[in-house]
Formats: sequence, structure tokens, C-alpha cells
Amino acid sequence: MRIAIAVLALAWLWPAVAGAQAVTDQSMMVNRALTTVERLRSVPDMEDSIAQLLPRARGALIVPDLVKGGFLLGAQYGTGVLLVRDRDGRWSGPAFYSIAAGSFGLQIGLQDAEAFYIIMTDGGLDAVVNNQFKAGASAGVAVTVVGAGAEAATTTHAGADIYAFSRAVGLYGGLTLDGAGILPRHSWNAAYYGGNPTPRQILFEHAADSPQADRLRGSLTP
Repeated sequence: MRIAIAVLALAWLWPAVAGAQAVTDQSMMVNRALTTVERLRSVPDMEDSIAQLLPRARGALIVPDLVKGGFLLGAQYGTGVLLVRDRDGRWSGPAFYSIAAGSFGLQIGLQDAEAFYIIMTDGGLDAVVNNQFKAGASAGVAVTVVGAGAEAATTTHAGADIYAFSRAVGLYGGLTLDGAGILPRHSWNAAYYGGNPTPRQILFEHAADSPQADRLRGSLTP
């Protein structure tokens, strides 16, 4: 009898427990995104470029843990947050996104990176929000990679739609968005904000927000 009561109680409480865990996961992701921005902003080869770009940025996609690896068939996957800066200079709350891509070709290696994509144009922002990088649909969007071993610099590649700053450990080179699927994680957005806000409501309408993201927004302010 006691076992049956315990099972019923657990079944009744489980949605609340699972929800609390999800909120914790989201909060941890926001905190990790903050750490990624702060860390990359302190890298000597990147800090000046990031400081120059952020005042003009339209958005920022931050992926604290982007894993890329493979043997012949490559893949990369990560979860991150997207924030949009409005015309008044205000940053939105974070919307949660996943990034996944696969590629064929002669390749071998493993890389674990943290990536910070500074989105400079409306075209670049539309490509991210509307998942236009899949299958090369973003041919008109220029992405410049800045990081360890990357030859690009903002002074020599002015006019890029997106600048990708990365700090990686492994055998692959800089990370790009070519062929990537960038999809909203609706369940994470719902868990973090409550209700079921769409990415557009979070990013453009400011219909959902959390003070827990204030430090992350502050890290994007020059």
C-alpha cells in the first residue's frame, strides 16, 4: 500500500520536478553563454575586434559547447542562445537554439569549441532566424571566422554579415555555419520563460524576458 501511494505521489509530482530541472538547464546555459562571451572578449587576438563590432551588431548567437568530429562523415552539434539588438540599442532576452550539421568528405578529428557569432546585418540575422544555412541556402551571407589559426580579421574582411569568434581544442579548423541547421528549442524557451513564447516574441517583440539574463546582456554592451 505504501509503495502504491509513493508511486502515485511521484507520478503527480514528476511534471513539476521535470520542469524544475529544465529551468535549471536553461539557466545554466545562459550562465555558460555569459562565460563564453567574457572569455572570448579577453582573448588578445579578439578583444579589439569584438569591441569594435558589438556597438553595430544586430544580434549575437552564443554556443558555449559546439562539438565537431567525425571520420569521413563529419558532424557538429551544439545548443546556444540568440539575442537580438533593436534600433534603440536594447538587447532582447535569450532564445534557445540548437545547431546541427553534417558533411561528407575526407576528414578526421575531433573539436570542442565555444563560439560567438556577432551578426552585423539584417540579412545575416534573417539567415539565422529563418534557418537558411541548411543546404547552402545562405549563399548571399558572408561569414568571417576569427579565432585560433584563422587568417581572417575584421580590418581585412570588412562588410561580413556575421563574424564567428571561436576558441577550440582539437584537429579541425575554424567553425562556420555552412550547411548548418539552426532550429529553435521551443521546449527550452517554454521552460525558461513560462507559457509558450515564440522566438519572434522573445527576440523582436520583447514579449518574454527574464532578469536572470541581465548579466549576459551586459556582457554584449561595449
